[in-house]
Amino acid sequence: MLEALQSMGSVILDPYLVLLIVVTTVLGVIIGVLPGLGATTGAALLLPFTLTMSPVHAITALATIYVSATFAGSITAILINTPGTAAAAATTFDGYPLAQRGEAGRALGIAVVSSTIGGIFSVIVLCIAAPMLAQVAYEFRPPEYFALTVFGLSMLASISAGGAVKNLIGGIFGVWVATIGAEPATGIERFMFGNYELYEGLSFVPVFIGLFAMSELLVQSKIAHHVADTISMKAVKLPTREDYKRIWKTVLRSCGIGTFIGVLPAEGATVASMIGYAEARRWSKNKKEFGKGAIEGIAGAEAANNAATGGAMVPTMVLGIPGSGTTAVILVGLMVHGLRPGPYLFTEQVDKVYQIFGAMLLANIVFMIMGLYAAKAFARISLVPTPILWPVVFALSVIGAYALSTSLLDVWIVLIFGVIGFFARRHGFSVAPIAVGLILGEMVETNLQNSLKMFEGDWWLIFTQPLAALFLVLAFLGLFGPVIFSRIVRQRD
Repeated sequence: MLEALQSMGSVILDPYLVLLIVVTTVLGVIIGVLPGLGATTGAALLLPFTLTMSPVHAITALATIYVSATFAGSITAILINTPGTAAAAATTFDGYPLAQRGEAGRALGIAVVSSTIGGIFSVIVLCIAAPMLAQVAYEFRPPEYFALTVFGLSMLASISAGGAVKNLIGGIFGVWVATIGAEPATGIERFMFGNYELYEGLSFVPVFIGLFAMSELLVQSKIAHHVADTISMKAVKLPTREDYKRIWKTVLRSCGIGTFIGVLPAEGATVASMIGYAEARRWSKNKKEFGKGAIEGIAGAEAANNAATGGAMVPTMVLGIPGSGTTAVILVGLMVHGLRPGPYLFTEQVDKVYQIFGAMLLANIVFMIMGLYAAKAFARISLVPTPILWPVVFALSVIGAYALSTSLLDVWIVLIFGVIGFFARRHGFSVAPIAVGLILGEMVETNLQNSLKMFEGDWWLIFTQPLAALFLVLAFLGLFGPVIFSRIVRQRD
């Protein structure tokens, strides 16, 4: 434990790392306040530019973008009723009405404090829970990992607002994309169509840039001339003593909810913020104020969505199962830099792990300072004209993809998956399940093959392993539980 604290404390002794955290926090806040970008798009754009960094610096940059952009979405949610990120959607319910009453500074103060508490709480839980879960993961063999991955895929049903069926279709499509290339065990070519540049499969980086950044560019092109009305604000105001008395229970409750939701495979800050808001309303004595400027609603949503950031890093780093769309990008960053996610990460490279944790903790403090003293300035960034912003995003997408391996094929992959992502969004599909399915697809195939080798082809023996059976039952309940439960209720009625 002492060594872990020393590794976390060493972050502030590295001037370059501290500067990197400050710079990427500023970048993350800018990305968060620009409606349409968000943490996942920002991390996907930044990923190619981290390849020349050391592993700790690279993952720190991506994680800092994650936590700061998640918070920054609340700035535009409160001031222009347009959430900068999907995770801030619930903040608009009460943040904007409170700002319309002339209390924008108070609303932002509540959001900043709640976000910081939620983020710090989740990082502390991450520091404690990740090593403990790693000890359990040591007992995992291919059957357990296969079942866990199936459970993670089943959780795609609720990863976003696209609907369970559409999310599962997206996840299955992602798994199919993961099969492109030569089959690892036999070398049989799959879906290569004679292009031997695809022999090792599609690179995650250009696929993610296309799905998140390029598709968002195409979506935003339809509202290129939209102008938002901004509410004026003098300064951010810290919550008063009376405010703290009203929100402290809500903040603590949302910290727990957000962290728990974040830990669940394939869930994320958006789901956490909605549940945090709903529970804040459920337990409030002032239910009639919700939707009209209730500070409990702002605190519940913001504490939950930022608490989910640290929680989502737990399955990402310990099990290699992304806890959200953004952690899917971070997981790719871990793999690209040779940090193998899993229990061995906490024994072979434990100092690097805790340096990343320390950097996330520092990032929460930095964005709190920026939120309190520079929110008004950052809010003006949201007024950057879309015809100027999105050509820059397009250029960064193409440059980042090409720089990965100096291959025009990667640029084509970005463009193709940008179009795929655009049409998916247009028809109500979310691109996050596709990204998660792409990552989990390889894990499903590899662990299933290894399990079949263990049991000499007798696949049903997977169910004789207690942990594997548990995960498969949970996957079944996650997919069919709501249907079974609704039928039971109808029969009783």
